[in-house]
Amino acid sequence: MSSFGQPPAVPHHGAYHGRDFAHESVSRLERRDRASQGELSMSSCPLVLLCLLSLVMLAFGCSAVQAQGTIPDRELVVATKEAPPFAMKQPDGSWGGISIELWRKIAAGAQLRFRLVETQNVQDLLDDVAKGSLDAGVAAVTVTAGRARSVDFTQPFYNTGLGIAVPINESAWRSIGRALLSFGFFQAVTVLLCFAMVVGFLIWLLERRKTEHFGGGAKGLGSSFWWSTIAMTQAGAAQNAPATLPGRIVATGWMIASVIAIAVFTAGITSTLTRRGLEGAVHGFNDLRSVRVGAVANSATTDYLTRQQLSFRAFPDLQSGLSALSRGTIDAFVHDKPLLTWVARKDFSASVRIIDTSFSSESYAIVLPKGSTLRPMLDLAVLDQIESDWWRQTLFQALGNARSP
Repeated sequence: MSSFGQPPAVPHHGAYHGRDFAHESVSRLERRDRASQGELSMSSCPLVLLCLLSLVMLAFGCSAVQAQGTIPDRELVVATKEAPPFAMKQPDGSWGGISIELWRKIAAGAQLRFRLVETQNVQDLLDDVAKGSLDAGVAAVTVTAGRARSVDFTQPFYNTGLGIAVPINESAWRSIGRALLSFGFFQAVTVLLCFAMVVGFLIWLLERRKTEHFGGGAKGLGSSFWWSTIAMTQAGAAQNAPATLPGRIVATGWMIASVIAIAVFTAGITSTLTRRGLEGAVHGFNDLRSVRVGAVANSATTDYLTRQQLSFRAFPDLQSGLSALSRGTIDAFVHDKPLLTWVARKDFSASVRIIDTSFSSESYAIVLPKGSTLRPMLDLAVLDQIESDWWRQTLFQALGNARSP
C-alpha cells in the first residue's frame, strides 16, 4: 500500500540539462573567439605584406643610390699635370687638352663644381690623390697594378702603347760600327767558325795516317783547321788538299756548303748595313738592347723597361730626354707614343723622328682616392663619352686618329 500511495521517483534530468547548456555556451564562445581571431589574422595579412614590400623597395632604392654614387655638395679639387696633347697649360694659365675637355664634359653633365691644380709630376699627383687631399687626377696617367694598390681608376678613356724616338741624322760610320759590333754579327761569325772547325776535325780523322801534312797530333789538327777555313773562303783550297776518297768527299761537301753560307752571310750583312743607313740603328724593340736608351724617370715606361731587364738612362721629363737624343747623348728614347709623337713633331721635328712601331699596351684613366663615391658615376660617364661622336672628333683633331689604337 505504501508503495502505491507514494508518488513515483522522477530522475533529476534538469541538472544535467543545465550543465550541458552551460558547456555548449562556453564552446560557442570559444569558437566565436577563435573565428574572430582568424578574421583579425586574415585582415592583418595585407598590412604585413605591404610593410614587407615597402622594406624591400627601400632596400633596393638604397642600393640603387649607392650604385649611382653620391656627388659631394662642394667644390672638387682636381689635379692635373702637363702632358700634351692630353693636358696642356695655356699662356694665360688656363688648361686644355683631350683629358681636360673630357673632364669638363663629364662635370657639366653631372653638375660638378671643381677647380684644377697643377702637380709637378705624375708621382706627386698619385700620392696626393692617395692621401685624399685631392678628389681626382686628370691627365695622361697610365693604369698599372702597382698604382691600383693605392688609388682607384675609372674606366679607361684611351688605349695606347709605348713608342720609340730616334735621331734623324745619324752618322753612317756610327751605324756601320754598331752593325759590325752587334751581337748578331758575332753570332754569325761564330757559327761559321764552328762549322769550319768541325769539318777540319773530320778531315784530320780521315787523313792523319795517310796524308803527311795532316799527320801527327796537334800539328796535324791545326793544319786541318787551317785548310778548312781556307776552303770556306774559296781561296787556295787545292793546296794541301785531302788525298783519300772519304776526305775528298767531305772536302767537296764543305766547299759547296761554304759557298752558300758565305753568300747568305754577305747578303745579311749588306742588308743590315743598308737598313741601318736608311732607318738608323733602331727599328724595333729588340734593337733597344744594343743601344743607349732614355726614358722619363718614375713613369710606367721605366717600370716596363725594368721588367724587360733593359738598361736605360732616366730623365726628369720628356723635353730633356728628346734634347739628349738630338745631341747624340742617347740613341733612342721610349715613352707613351701619343705624347712622344706630339712633342717630337712640335719641338724636335728637325732632329727626331718616331719609328712606326709600338709595344706594351697602356691605358689612360681618371685617378680617384680609394673608395671614392664618385667612381660609379664617373665610370658610366666615361663610357658614355668615349662612345660618342664628340670623342671621335676630339681624337681626330688632336692626334689624327678617330679612335684609340
